[in-house]
Amino acid sequence: METALIILDGWGLGGGTDAGEDGETVDPAGRPAGRDAVAAADTPAFDAATERGADGRLAVHGRRVGLPEGQMGNSEVGHLNIGAGRVVKQAYTRITDALAEGSLSDNDAIAGALDHVESTGGRVHFMGLVSDGGVHSDVEHLLALIDAAADAGVPATSHAFTDGRDTAPEIADEFLADVTAKADERGTGHVATVMGRYHAMDRDENWERTRKAYDAIVEREAPHVAETAVGAATEAHARGETDEFIEPTLVADEPALADGDAVVFFNFRADRARQLVRMLTDTRPAWRFDLDQPEIRMTTMTEYDETFDFPVAFPPEMPENTIGEVVADADLTQLRIAESEKYPHVTYFLNGGREVEFPGERREIVESPDVPTYDLQPEMSAPELTDEAVGIIEADDPDLLVLNYANPDMVGHTGDFDAAVEAVEAVDAQLDRLLDAVADAGGHAVVTADHGNADDMGTLDNPHTAHTFNPVPFVYLTPDGDDGGRAVRENGSLCDIAPTLVDLIGIDRPAEMTGENLLTE
Repeated sequence: METALIILDGWGLGGGTDAGEDGETVDPAGRPAGRDAVAAADTPAFDAATERGADGRLAVHGRRVGLPEGQMGNSEVGHLNIGAGRVVKQAYTRITDALAEGSLSDNDAIAGALDHVESTGGRVHFMGLVSDGGVHSDVEHLLALIDAAADAGVPATSHAFTDGRDTAPEIADEFLADVTAKADERGTGHVATVMGRYHAMDRDENWERTRKAYDAIVEREAPHVAETAVGAATEAHARGETDEFIEPTLVADEPALADGDAVVFFNFRADRARQLVRMLTDTRPAWRFDLDQPEIRMTTMTEYDETFDFPVAFPPEMPENTIGEVVADADLTQLRIAESEKYPHVTYFLNGGREVEFPGERREIVESPDVPTYDLQPEMSAPELTDEAVGIIEADDPDLLVLNYANPDMVGHTGDFDAAVEAVEAVDAQLDRLLDAVADAGGHAVVTADHGNADDMGTLDNPHTAHTFNPVPFVYLTPDGDDGGRAVRENGSLCDIAPTLVDLIGIDRPAEMTGENLLTE
């Protein structure tokens, strides 16, 4: 074995505050840092690795990872940058730049949607996650789309999926107020449905959740009706529902999605948008119930799936010569392994956003636990994942291992501090086993993360469920379990990981990998 890349998803390096105190540090958004589950956890394996190996920190937000300045990183962006070995300008940045240039309404795909409803006499429906979380969407993009519809003189309707995961748990009413104000100002784009992302943005084929979203949007059937979009959120909060879990709610007197209409799905991240798009358009359904789908024109902000034959506003700019391709070109083998929550990240995203499996690339998926939220099982499937990885290392000795532990991120999103501590400790126990297996196979080990999450869980009264701006670790260990006389240079970022791996493996670095080796002699 040559090298192992071990990604501790959501393991940031924060201020180190314990379970009872609020932090004094402030993130770029101006919010004081909160309780740090990573620092509070007992992590002997990680601590030993940082003491014995070369230890540094990497930047994971803003322009350093191809996002707009002041935007926190996420798993998609993190794995794209890790795999590409260069800063990848994200779709989020491309869309935001188009807004700044005033060119969004000139986009062929969006203009086509507006022209379609002008010719059919229908409406354009904008749907997506309404928040400023910056992971799946940005509410500013919806506001710009409403402007585009108003300027074109076509009627528009909005369908608001509420966040509470990449934002604070109960602030959807603020974003809905912004959308309502824009719709009132422009005379179009009012919100017709409000529902939590739990229902509208499932990605694990829980089709019954997606059906609830479909029924609200198409059939105008939902558990609740509210007079206003803001009221839909505040009434849900009064029922004890946080934004992520708001039950589908109809806003009174707004129209359904119907024949001749167009949809612009404005999420720029694909994975949690695909399922609802499929239910609205797929003629070969994967679900087990009949739907009377309307005849619509679908447009997506980015490419959600290579098999979708829809107009795409911002087609992918896919980096070539990613780490997987370079390893394959050298006739070496690689293992990509994660539990199902993070499987797309170590495959699709690490390969530059391409659905391609390179020669010599083996993929293994371990199913995540079937629980409503992961605070109920903080260890998730980390033990089984490690069992599988260690078995393959011992049997097949892949040249490159890429493994993702999902726990700090997925449990961090629940806002449960104690569960997040358990999640971090569960990962540390498995990290100990995995590092031993890598060393026994003669491999170098790199331990890092794609972004933070569990390192800031907020306060007791105000849990924090989103990602953080904190740096992440970069730890290097030789097969002998030491630093090999190397140190980690300062000012590194995720784009520097692939060049480091290529140099450790001993293969030529392609010109496209403009990142730099993180290790110095």
